Amino acid sequence: MIVCKFGGTSVADASAINRVVDVIVGKQASVPVVVVSALGGATNVLLDVAHKAAGGELLAALQLVEQLRDRHLREVHALLGGTPEAEELALEISASFDELAHLAEAFRTLGYLTPRSLDTVAALGELLSSQIVAAAFRHRGYPAVWIDARDVMKTNDCFTRAEPDVDAIALASQEYLLPLLQHGKIPVMGGFVGSAPGRVTTTLGRGGSDYSASLIGAAIEATAIEIWTDVDGMLTADPRVIPGARLIERISFDEAAELAAFGAKVLHPATIAPAVQRGIPVFVFNSRKPDGKGTMIAFDAPRLPVRAIAGKRSTTLVKLRSSRMLLAPGFLRRVFEVFETHRTSVDVVTTSEVSVSVTLDDATNLGAILQDLAAFGDVAVERRSGIVAIVGAGIADGSRAIADAFIALGPIPVYMASLSATGINFTLVIDDEQVVPAMQRLHAAFFEQAS
Repeated sequence: MIVCKFGGTSVADASAINRVVDVIVGKQASVPVVVVSALGGATNVLLDVAHKAAGGELLAALQLVEQLRDRHLREVHALLGGTPEAEELALEISASFDELAHLAEAFRTLGYLTPRSLDTVAALGELLSSQIVAAAFRHRGYPAVWIDARDVMKTNDCFTRAEPDVDAIALASQEYLLPLLQHGKIPVMGGFVGSAPGRVTTTLGRGGSDYSASLIGAAIEATAIEIWTDVDGMLTADPRVIPGARLIERISFDEAAELAAFGAKVLHPATIAPAVQRGIPVFVFNSRKPDGKGTMIAFDAPRLPVRAIAGKRSTTLVKLRSSRMLLAPGFLRRVFEVFETHRTSVDVVTTSEVSVSVTLDDATNLGAILQDLAAFGDVAVERRSGIVAIVGAGIADGSRAIADAFIALGPIPVYMASLSATGINFTLVIDDEQVVPAMQRLHAAFFEQAS
């Protein structure tokens, strides 16, 4: 059994969806489960509908609803023609958008949005795209069955960033997925979407479709998890920044997780964890080039000083200085409890005897965090910082990689530097506008000049 997840660009329109069918048809012997994202860009539009409506722009919100309705119906008819299933599915989709329009009117009346209501709206994209993809399989004569992700992906009620209930997902997979697989069916479900107790709709957060696929793979003890996207695999850098970035054919779980966490767009940062726990290899392929080599993510990979460069812009640097920190047991624990209280994760940490500096990817709760940190000492914030990460399993193995990194950066100032405890990620905090030049310099030093 395998799990194949297709991203938004891989299901963007009828021709892309037909490519998905072609890919899966070639993998029927491997007994696939198909997980899909919303049609490319649809989730952004859905959230825009909610925010515009709550902000009083009801007409603009309803116009977006109609545009999305037309787009989904257009793809249904392109895939299924004038068949009875096309008409039935079109009616169901249209009813969903009627409901969305009513929600928009309610949001305008209330004048605000709750996390629960945002999840209800955001989930619509995956729920509809998965129904369309399942219908496309059946139209071409393949035994696909649509699965409502909310029946399988069980979570808590932390809306917009729900935590999965792994045991409940395993039980639900045995009930809804395994019987279909045993009878030669192809289950098709949306990623990103789940349900809390009471079957209340939740989402795993942006990019959560990859995470869904990995969780399903672990639940059914799959032999492989395949992530199909619009790039050839994991590359030595973001190709939008480094056009000459190279394909990485094999990479370790640890390296892939670090790259995902520090800006690599191919994988959601949480994707790797369930696969690691079960020892399931993850493959990344290009849905437009299904015969390509792709990238294999596994426990073992050639040990290199530098595997890839990643970058992340628009991060926030928080600095706390306190003389009370000196030789004070438990001081850092209390500091980090502030971030836990406000549900904010920390990316990079450096400390000295009387100071600690951290970077934040999500500054939503920054005001409350700063207020609480002020009780410990003097706090300073730099809002326009950036991060570059140099990732390689052998970076700390006595190579010159760290020294070469500073040489390559030249005049670009570095404000923080941190080598991860695993010794595979050397992270540098720099000015936001220097992230792209820094990535270009580092990639040239480690990959272009070396060749």
